[in-house]
Formats: sequence, C-alpha cells, structure tokens
Amino acid sequence: ICRISISCLLPASWHFSISPVGCPRVLNTTLRQILVVGILAAAVSLLYYSLVLIRNKYGRAYRDKRLHRYLARVTDTEATDTSNPNLNYGIVVDCGSSGSRIFVYCWPRHNGNPHDLLDIKQMRDKSRKPVVMKIKPGISEFASSPAKVSDYISPLLSFAAEHVPRAKHKETPLYILCTAGMRILPESQQKAILEDLLTDIPVQFDFLFSDSHAEVISGKQEGVYAWIGINFVLGRFEHTDDEDEAVVEVHVPGSENKEAIFRKRTVGILDMGGVSTQIAYEVPKSVSFASSQQEEVAKNLLAEFNLGCDAHQTEHIYRVYVATFLGFGGNAARQRYEDSLFASTVLKNRLLGKQTGLTSDSPYLDPCLPLDAQDEIQQNGQVLYLRGTGDFQLCRELIQPFMNKTNETQTSLNGVYQPAVHFQNSEFYGFSEFYYCTEDVLRMGGDYDAAKFTKAAKDYCATKWSVLRERFDRGLYASHADLHRLKYQCFKSAWMYEVFHSGFSFPVTYSNLKTALQVYDKEVQWTLGAILYRTRFLPLRDIQQENFRGSHSHWRSFSFVYNHYLFSACFLVVLLSILLYLLRLRRIHRRAPRSSSSPALWMEEGLPPQKMPGP
Repeated sequence: ICRISISCLLPASWHFSISPVGCPRVLNTTLRQILVVGILAAAVSLLYYSLVLIRNKYGRAYRDKRLHRYLARVTDTEATDTSNPNLNYGIVVDCGSSGSRIFVYCWPRHNGNPHDLLDIKQMRDKSRKPVVMKIKPGISEFASSPAKVSDYISPLLSFAAEHVPRAKHKETPLYILCTAGMRILPESQQKAILEDLLTDIPVQFDFLFSDSHAEVISGKQEGVYAWIGINFVLGRFEHTDDEDEAVVEVHVPGSENKEAIFRKRTVGILDMGGVSTQIAYEVPKSVSFASSQQEEVAKNLLAEFNLGCDAHQTEHIYRVYVATFLGFGGNAARQRYEDSLFASTVLKNRLLGKQTGLTSDSPYLDPCLPLDAQDEIQQNGQVLYLRGTGDFQLCRELIQPFMNKTNETQTSLNGVYQPAVHFQNSEFYGFSEFYYCTEDVLRMGGDYDAAKFTKAAKDYCATKWSVLRERFDRGLYASHADLHRLKYQCFKSAWMYEVFHSGFSFPVTYSNLKTALQVYDKEVQWTLGAILYRTRFLPLRDIQQENFRGSHSHWRSFSFVYNHYLFSACFLVVLLSILLYLLRLRRIHRRAPRSSSSPALWMEEGLPPQKMPGP
C-alpha cells in the first residue's frame, strides 16, 4: 500500500509526506523526476511569459513613438479640445506687404525628454477649420500714421482672444513678425510702428508680449523659419533607429574636434513666387571658400541655430544655407525678358531699318509663347506685337543669360555663393511656381523627372493656341488655371527648368525633387517654424517641474520589468524550497528503522506496549 498524506496549516505552514512503505522504488524515482521536470518547465514558462509581456509593452511603446508623427497628421484635422488644461497656446501675426494674418497654434505639455521638440499644431475651431484671419492693407501702409497701428491690428488679436481659453491668455506668447513691406521702410518708421504695438497691446490684451516679440525679420530669418516648418511637419527632427530612414553624416557647427553624428536627413526647399526665388537647405558638413570675399558673403547666407531646449546639447544644431533672389520669380522674370526683348527689337529696327513687331501683321516671333499665341508689350506709349512659335529649346537658350551665372566655383544665380549639394543623399521640395509649372497644365506634379518634364513642356509649347483654348474650355486643366497661366506656361516651364538645372546646378538626372502645394494636405506657413524656434526653451519649464517627481517617474517606468522579475524569482524560490523539503523528508523516512513501526501501530490502536522478555 502506498500512502500519501497532505496537510496545510494556514497561513504559512505546509506539510507534505510520502510514505515509501509498500511503494515500489521505481515509482519514487519517477515521481522525483516528474517533480524536477515540472518545476523547471514552470520556471521556464514563467520567464518566457514575462519576456513576452516586456517585449510587447516596450516594443509597442517604440512603435507608438515611431508612428507618433504619422498619427498626429491624422488628428491634426480634429477640432482643438480647449477644455484640456494641459494644452498650451501660441500666436503669430504675419505682417506682410499686402496684409496681415494671424495664426493660433497649440501643443500639449512636453513629454520631459530634452531630446524631443514640442508637438506644435495649428489650432482648429469647432468646425475643424484652422484658426486664421487676414486683414488688409499691409502694416507698412501706416508708416505715416504709426499711432493707428494698434487699432489696425486689434481685430486680429480679438479674434485670437475668442479662441484661446481665457485662463490661458497670460501664458500664451504673442509674436508680431513683419516681413517684406516693413523691410523697405526707413528704420525710424519701423521703430515708430513697433513702439506703438509694444505700448498699446499690453493694455488691451493679456497675452505674453515683450519687447522681443515684435520685430521686423530679415529674408534670411523668414527662409529659416520656412525650412524649419517644412521639416518639422515631415518629422525630420525626430530621432530614429529605423534602418529604412535616410540619414546623413553631420559635422555639428562649433564642435569640429568631435566625431560626426548621424541623424535624419532633412529636406531642402525651393520656392519660386511671382517676384523672387528662394532656396534653403542644410549644409551638414563644414564648408570651404574659394576666397575671403566669398567667405564674407557666406556669413550672410549661412544660419546656425539650435532647436533644442538645452543649449549644451548638439543633436538639434543645424547649419542652413538660405538665399533669396529678387527678380527671379516667374512674373518678374517674364517682365525682365519682355523689357530686354522690347529694347533689343527697337534697337535692331532702328539700326537695320526694319519694322519687326510694330504691327500685328509683322509681329516679333517669340519662341517662349505657345504656337500662334499673340501678345503685346507696351512701353513708353509704344506697342510691340508678339506671336508665339512654341520652341521650348530655343526659349531655354534665350533665357539662360538671365541667370547671371559667373565662372567662379560654388556659385549660383547672380554669382551668389552656394555650398555644394550632396545630390546622391539629398531631398528637395519645390513650392509655388515649381508646383504650378508641373501640375496646373502639364498635370505631372509630385515626383519630378527632368526628361518627362522636358518632353511635356516641348509638346505643350508646340501645340497651337486654338487647341489649348479648346482644352481649357473643356476643363482639362487645373481648376485654378486661367488664360494667363496658359499663355505664359511655356515661358515659365523653361524658366523653372533653367533656374533649377542651370542656376542651382542640379543635374538633369536628379530624382529627389518633389513639387507640392501642400504637405500632408495642408499649407505649411513659415509662422509654424517661427513659433517652433521661438518657443524652443519652453520644454525646460515642464522638465524642471518634473524634477521632484523624476526619481519616482524613473521607477514607475521600469516597475513593469522589475515586478515581473521579482515575481519570477519569488516563485522559483518557493518551488525550490518545496523540492528540498520533499527530498529531506524522503531521507528521514529511509533512515527510520523498520522495527520502530510496531510501537507506532500500538499507539494508534490505543494498546499498551508489550514488555519484551529479559534475556
């Protein structure tokens, strides 16, 4: 007979006994092996379960961080929750030449990681529309009456005050940044306008508004802000360990003796407006100069700044090249071309005794207009008649001298210094005319291909004007394309091509240019980059507030791991104790003499023990 008895005395006393009497030795050995194997299997299973939970928790956290920016792009279109007390706000007023616009931004409390930037988004009202308002005319119109500037801008600030929660007004920074219109005013008039703003606005509104919050910014600053805004929306300032992400080797400015670092590749921007063209891109490595004069010029074109909240951290230090070229916008370039055409034709007519272009019957044949398209140039009471021949190649040749290129190395339009671009490891976005030229009529916006673009432009230029008009009437072009676009599309296509490939020296095989009107279905303003840069030190406030809870937060972040390891260790100790106790009991039972079993049986039956006879 095999007897097994189990007893449990709560709360912490256990007794487990196995009587080997009558049990085969093979069964005892097998039972011991089963117990050992079972304990080991349980321990391994528990450890595996713990590791799976840990991996799922932190793997998901990593994936969530990696996808944060992409998820944010989806939620960017949601109405802003103004009841959220952890939401912060910021206001930027863009005082341009034709009018002023106000933008309201918001962001949640900083996550406490000094390596991350604020997650700034444009505020949206209950209808999910961006909180933006524009008024006319431009602020520069008040140069002769600066005392009226505060009244002029007051409707914008009242509009913002209605959307920002009242309790947040005193901690909401307000920035009034003036651009092109104010730059052309004398410094005394600029100062008078800014003084009126700094004096009257704090009386009427409770926003955080100091002397440094109202200023006239340079074209270089505006370009840097635009570059920051685009790269922020694209998530290029985030850290990544993803091998699929494009990275670039960077020599951080001011730390030439340190090793280079690798971080996400930022994008360059090309923006061709009606009057000017601008280029901005990161210069990841130290630059060299052909001459001391070139070095002096470069100082005004290279901007070095730190986007991080800690001035001692170098991972968010960027060196960006920004250059603006007045007269190189699409409309201004056409005007320069027509002025040259008019002057040269009048001179030839006078020298050669011809009448070219003076009547519609003998027009000047312009290769930059579509085939048979007619146009006029009026200057000083004279009219020059044009008729298009639609020769894209000849048009390119005629406008190449307008690039004003020089033979000096590392130069672009107008002979201006331009640091080398790493064409094999770079990416650019083309906005405004770069997009209109490729999309409005040619319908090939997006990824730019020089060969395909050239063919499409040639075909367009060579198409008769009557056919183009018919297509326009049938609605085959973009909805906002008008007859002005149709007439000058041939010229602007050639101009864009020459500026990109001849002026900025991008090879025709370059395949990393994307032409776009918006980024992720929204227009990115330079004001986003401005508030991101000007609020870069705000995360320090949140980080300092968390200092007293830092150690607790550190423990809480790792408690998941520690709790599982602690539980596993305790479980193993208990199992091992039970195993050792069982083995000890087995040894005790083996040592007990078989003869001692009879008194025990008598005691169980209640009989007195028998006396053994003496010798």
